[in-house]
Amino acid sequence: MNINYKYLCKNFYDMAMHNFVEELKWRGMIHDMTPETEEQLLSEMTSGYVGIDPTADSLHIGHLVGVMMLVHLQLAGHRPIALVGGATGMIGDPSGKSQERNLLSEEILRENEYAIKKQLSKFLDFNSGDNRAKLVNNYDWMKEFSFLDFIREIGKHLTVNYMMAKDSVKKRISADSKTGMSFTEFSYQLVQGYDFLHLYQNEDCKLQMGGSDQWGNIITGTELIRRKLGHENNAYAITCPLITKADGSKFGKTESGNVWLDPDKTSPYEFYQFWLNVSDEDAKKYIKIFTLHSKEFISELVEEHYKQPHMRLLQKELAKNITCRVHSEKEYNSAIEASQILFGKGTTEMLMSMDEKTLLSVFKGVPQSEISRDEFNAGIGILDFLSEKAGAFKSNGEARRMLKDNAVSINKAKIKDNYILTNNSLLNNKYVLVQKGKKNYFLVKVV
Repeated sequence: MNINYKYLCKNFYDMAMHNFVEELKWRGMIHDMTPETEEQLLSEMTSGYVGIDPTADSLHIGHLVGVMMLVHLQLAGHRPIALVGGATGMIGDPSGKSQERNLLSEEILRENEYAIKKQLSKFLDFNSGDNRAKLVNNYDWMKEFSFLDFIREIGKHLTVNYMMAKDSVKKRISADSKTGMSFTEFSYQLVQGYDFLHLYQNEDCKLQMGGSDQWGNIITGTELIRRKLGHENNAYAITCPLITKADGSKFGKTESGNVWLDPDKTSPYEFYQFWLNVSDEDAKKYIKIFTLHSKEFISELVEEHYKQPHMRLLQKELAKNITCRVHSEKEYNSAIEASQILFGKGTTEMLMSMDEKTLLSVFKGVPQSEISRDEFNAGIGILDFLSEKAGAFKSNGEARRMLKDNAVSINKAKIKDNYILTNNSLLNNKYVLVQKGKKNYFLVKVV
């Protein structure tokens, strides 16, 4: 099992005695639940699934709530199923959307499925135990389903009146809607409902989980199971609240877009910084949702945090836990070092060992300029470099004054006015970091 539990939680709960529903309740992860769901989960090992949109080759942190529901399900002794929506990804879920999404090819969806499973393997055990996780793709059972067979075998069990009563449909076909809804998107809830039916019949899956905006689609599945197979066939649903920030804005979004789990899309440093910079109120909520720390541990941490809030203990533990799990302890330590460099505690050695992606992440937004590599071959004096060549200072006079005051650093090392820059001065063989005073940085790229 390739999961580093050291960073998942301080104290595992006893799986044999664990009440999955109670666990989600105290963590603030239940919004709606069908009757008798808790009784079902206490009566036997139950398979439950969460659908994941495969329209990108990486999960983002908005997916993590559903993933954590699967994690808790597995730790409680139940069987988690992650459904990659290859078929539904070709359609597009209308829930919460104002317009249709672009449709993807099978080849791209398969590539995305492979990448997503690799990321899920950091959270779920796919290899051992009767309740080992399973990844399925609804394209595998939908691709051979003809349109006529689908409307004859499935469509006849749900009325148009029933489908139009769903909020996600009503919003899109209302008089205020400018875009309306295509038949493709209208059929989405029927396809998702069939997913639940298929898993119920073929995987003995009795539970579907998702965000509160999915309640209508999930209930369509439970209704389809009863109407198709008979009312003695019970299926269950749990939804979690949609996660928002304390200010009401959307969780997981930054100025540059989604916060991804893929380090090529969001660097480990940026990932770490996202969690480190959440508000106290959000950190108190998120640490329950996105870590497996025990109730007792979190209560003690919250109490300690509010004794000295300036220490940001909640944010630091949250950021450490998630960064180590999604990336690694090494990447977490690199993010810490990168943070120290930006805020004045780092060393030249730390900076020299930093990879290019992290370097650019740390100093994103600082003034930058470019200079020819030929300038470095013969060496370049610091005064010419700072003012005329790189433009970090407005004039030689300004540069000279700050050098005299010992207020200029190159790559975190204080330098004098006789300093000569060469290729040996370059970070990652192409950058020079200029620091003016304590907080003003300037990054020079050698091209």
